[in-house]
Amino acid sequence: MKDLTKIVFVLAFIILSSCKKDKETTTSDNSEIRDRYFNLEKIGWKSRVYTQKVEDVGFIATEVPVQYYLLKDLGNEDLKTVDSIYEENKRERVVEFTFQQEEEKDLLDKKFTGMDYTAAVKYMSFGLEKDFYVITSKKDTIACSGVTYERSYKIAPYQKVLLFFSGIDPNEKIQLVYTDFLFRKGTLKFQFKDTYTQIAL
Repeated sequence: MKDLTKIVFVLAFIILSSCKKDKETTTSDNSEIRDRYFNLEKIGWKSRVYTQKVEDVGFIATEVPVQYYLLKDLGNEDLKTVDSIYEENKRERVVEFTFQQEEEKDLLDKKFTGMDYTAAVKYMSFGLEKDFYVITSKKDTIACSGVTYERSYKIAPYQKVLLFFSGIDPNEKIQLVYTDFLFRKGTLKFQFKDTYTQIAL
Protein backbone atom coordinates (compact mmCIF):
# COMPACT_ATOMS: atom_id res chain seq x y z
CA MET A 1 0.00 0.00 0.00
CA LYS A 2 2.84 2.37 0.85
CA ASP A 3 4.42 1.67 -2.56
CA LEU A 4 1.15 2.53 -4.31
CA THR A 5 0.92 5.81 -2.36
CA LYS A 6 4.50 6.68 -3.32
CA ILE A 7 3.80 5.93 -7.00
CA VAL A 8 0.64 8.09 -6.95
CA PHE A 9 2.53 10.91 -5.22
CA VAL A 10 5.42 10.74 -7.76
CA LEU A 11 2.97 10.69 -10.71
CA ALA A 12 1.05 13.66 -9.29
CA PHE A 13 4.33 15.56 -8.82
CA ILE A 14 5.42 14.82 -12.42
CA ILE A 15 2.05 15.88 -13.84
CA LEU A 16 1.98 19.12 -11.82
CA SER A 17 5.55 20.04 -12.75
CA SER A 18 4.95 19.32 -16.45
CA CYS A 19 1.79 21.48 -16.37
CA LYS A 20 3.82 24.26 -14.79
CA LYS A 21 6.48 23.94 -17.52
CA ASP A 22 3.80 24.05 -20.24
CA LYS A 23 2.34 27.17 -18.66
CA GLU A 24 5.78 28.80 -18.43
CA THR A 25 6.51 27.88 -22.06
CA THR A 26 3.18 29.31 -23.21
CA THR A 27 3.75 32.50 -21.23
CA SER A 28 7.28 32.97 -22.57
CA ASP A 29 6.11 32.22 -26.13
CA ASN A 30 3.32 34.77 -25.77
CA SER A 31 5.68 37.35 -24.31
CA GLU A 32 8.09 36.90 -27.23
CA ILE A 33 5.23 37.32 -29.71
CA ARG A 34 3.85 40.26 -27.71
CA ASP A 35 7.30 41.95 -27.77
CA ARG A 36 7.56 41.43 -31.51
CA TYR A 37 4.14 42.93 -32.17
CA PHE A 38 4.78 45.76 -29.70
CA ASN A 39 7.97 46.68 -31.58
CA LEU A 40 6.08 46.54 -34.86
CA GLU A 41 3.37 48.82 -33.50
CA LYS A 42 5.97 51.17 -31.98
CA ILE A 43 7.63 51.84 -35.36
CA GLY A 44 4.17 52.47 -36.75
CA TRP A 45 1.86 49.98 -38.40
CA LYS A 46 1.48 52.33 -41.33
CA SER A 47 4.76 54.22 -41.07
CA ARG A 48 5.96 53.55 -44.61
CA VAL A 49 3.92 55.99 -46.67
CA TYR A 50 5.07 57.00 -50.14
CA THR A 51 3.35 59.85 -51.97
CA GLN A 52 3.61 61.03 -55.54
CA LYS A 53 1.73 63.93 -57.03
CA VAL A 54 0.97 64.24 -60.71
CA GLU A 55 -0.69 67.55 -61.62
CA ASP A 56 -3.58 67.88 -59.13
CA VAL A 57 -3.84 64.23 -58.06
CA GLY A 58 -1.97 62.66 -55.15
CA PHE A 59 -1.19 58.93 -55.20
CA ILE A 60 -0.36 57.51 -51.77
CA ALA A 61 0.98 53.96 -51.26
CA THR A 62 1.29 52.49 -47.77
CA GLU A 63 2.56 48.98 -47.15
CA VAL A 64 0.74 47.58 -44.12
CA PRO A 65 1.98 44.40 -42.40
CA VAL A 66 -0.34 41.40 -42.47
CA GLN A 67 -0.17 41.26 -38.65
CA TYR A 68 -2.01 44.61 -38.48
CA TYR A 69 -5.08 43.13 -40.18
CA LEU A 70 -4.88 39.89 -38.19
CA LEU A 71 -4.81 41.76 -34.87
CA LYS A 72 -7.55 44.11 -36.04
CA ASP A 73 -9.73 41.12 -36.93
CA LEU A 74 -8.83 38.63 -34.17
CA GLY A 75 -7.77 40.91 -31.30
CA ASN A 76 -4.70 40.39 -29.13
CA GLU A 77 -6.03 37.89 -26.59
CA ASP A 78 -4.63 34.78 -28.30
CA LEU A 79 -1.35 35.90 -29.85
CA LYS A 80 -0.19 32.34 -30.55
CA THR A 81 -3.14 31.85 -32.90
CA VAL A 82 -2.53 35.23 -34.53
CA ASP A 83 1.15 34.37 -34.98
CA SER A 84 0.43 30.92 -36.43
CA ILE A 85 -2.02 32.45 -38.94
CA TYR A 86 0.65 35.02 -39.82
CA GLU A 87 3.19 32.21 -40.38
CA GLU A 88 0.79 30.61 -42.86
CA ASN A 89 0.29 33.93 -44.66
CA LYS A 90 3.67 35.63 -44.31
CA ARG A 91 4.28 35.52 -48.08
CA GLU A 92 1.32 37.86 -48.60
CA ARG A 93 1.69 41.63 -48.95
CA VAL A 94 -1.02 44.25 -48.47
CA VAL A 95 -0.69 47.78 -49.84
CA GLU A 96 -3.17 50.50 -49.05
CA PHE A 97 -3.42 52.81 -52.08
CA THR A 98 -5.19 56.18 -51.93
CA PHE A 99 -6.10 58.62 -54.70
CA GLN A 100 -6.80 62.22 -53.68
CA GLN A 101 -7.48 65.38 -55.66
CA GLU A 102 -5.70 68.43 -54.18
CA GLU A 103 -8.92 70.44 -53.84
CA GLU A 104 -10.69 67.34 -52.44
CA LYS A 105 -13.00 67.03 -55.43
CA ASP A 106 -14.54 63.65 -56.26
CA LEU A 107 -11.98 61.93 -58.50
CA LEU A 108 -14.56 59.59 -59.98
CA ASP A 109 -16.31 62.50 -61.65
CA LYS A 110 -16.33 62.35 -65.46
CA LYS A 111 -14.01 65.38 -65.77
CA PHE A 112 -11.21 63.34 -64.11
CA THR A 113 -11.83 59.86 -65.54
CA GLY A 114 -13.45 60.56 -68.92
CA MET A 115 -16.17 57.99 -68.12
CA ASP A 116 -19.51 58.20 -66.37
CA TYR A 117 -19.56 57.84 -62.58
CA THR A 118 -20.98 54.30 -62.49
CA ALA A 119 -18.35 53.05 -64.94
CA ALA A 120 -15.59 54.69 -62.85
CA VAL A 121 -16.88 52.99 -59.67
CA LYS A 122 -17.00 49.67 -61.54
CA TYR A 123 -13.41 50.19 -62.73
CA MET A 124 -12.23 50.90 -59.16
CA SER A 125 -14.00 47.73 -57.98
CA PHE A 126 -13.15 45.29 -60.77
CA GLY A 127 -10.71 46.75 -63.31
CA LEU A 128 -7.98 48.29 -61.17
CA GLU A 129 -6.27 44.97 -60.33
CA LYS A 130 -4.54 44.73 -63.73
CA ASP A 131 -3.01 48.23 -63.32
CA PHE A 132 -0.74 47.21 -60.40
CA TYR A 133 2.20 44.86 -60.02
CA VAL A 134 5.21 44.49 -57.75
CA ILE A 135 8.89 44.02 -58.59
CA THR A 136 10.94 42.29 -55.88
CA SER A 137 14.61 42.94 -55.12
CA LYS A 138 15.32 39.66 -56.98
CA LYS A 139 13.66 41.24 -60.06
CA ASP A 140 10.62 38.95 -59.94
CA THR A 141 7.41 40.52 -61.21
CA ILE A 142 4.33 39.69 -59.13
CA ALA A 143 0.87 40.56 -60.45
CA CYS A 144 -1.76 41.97 -58.12
CA SER A 145 -3.88 39.05 -56.89
CA GLY A 146 -6.83 41.12 -55.72
CA VAL A 147 -8.22 44.57 -54.95
CA THR A 148 -10.75 45.66 -52.36
CA TYR A 149 -12.30 49.05 -53.06
CA GLU A 150 -13.34 50.90 -49.90
CA ARG A 151 -16.29 52.83 -51.24
CA SER A 152 -16.80 56.19 -49.50
CA TYR A 153 -20.07 57.23 -51.18
CA LYS A 154 -18.74 60.80 -51.65
CA ILE A 155 -18.27 61.26 -47.89
CA ALA A 156 -14.46 61.02 -47.76
CA PRO A 157 -12.37 63.34 -49.98
CA TYR A 158 -10.37 60.42 -51.41
CA GLN A 159 -10.70 56.98 -53.01
CA LYS A 160 -8.96 54.06 -51.29
CA VAL A 161 -8.20 50.48 -52.32
CA LEU A 162 -6.38 47.59 -50.68
CA LEU A 163 -4.03 45.70 -53.01
CA PHE A 164 -3.06 42.09 -52.38
CA PHE A 165 0.07 40.32 -53.62
CA SER A 166 0.99 36.68 -53.01
CA GLY A 167 4.15 34.57 -52.99
CA ILE A 168 6.63 37.23 -51.84
CA ASP A 169 9.39 36.35 -49.39
CA PRO A 170 8.77 38.42 -46.21
CA ASN A 171 12.40 39.64 -46.29
CA GLU A 172 12.13 40.92 -49.88
CA LYS A 173 12.10 44.64 -50.58
CA ILE A 174 9.47 45.55 -53.14
CA GLN A 175 8.67 48.26 -55.64
CA LEU A 176 5.02 48.90 -56.45
CA VAL A 177 4.33 49.88 -60.07
CA TYR A 178 1.05 51.52 -61.04
CA THR A 179 0.07 52.23 -64.64
CA ASP A 180 -2.72 54.79 -64.38
CA PHE A 181 -5.37 54.08 -67.01
CA LEU A 182 -8.18 55.60 -64.92
CA PHE A 183 -6.89 59.18 -64.60
CA ARG A 184 -4.33 58.90 -67.41
CA LYS A 185 -1.37 60.18 -65.36
CA GLY A 186 1.21 57.67 -66.64
CA THR A 187 3.26 55.07 -64.75
CA LEU A 188 4.19 55.65 -61.12
CA LYS A 189 6.72 53.66 -59.04
CA PHE A 190 6.81 53.40 -55.26
CA GLN A 191 9.98 51.91 -53.74
CA PHE A 192 9.41 50.31 -50.32
CA LYS A 193 12.89 50.28 -48.85
CA ASP A 194 12.60 48.26 -45.63
CA THR A 195 10.84 45.10 -44.57
CA TYR A 196 8.89 44.73 -41.34
CA THR A 197 10.52 41.41 -40.51
CA GLN A 198 13.87 43.01 -39.65
CA ILE A 199 12.81 44.02 -36.16
CA ALA A 200 15.21 43.63 -33.27
CA LEU A 201 13.60 41.57 -30.53
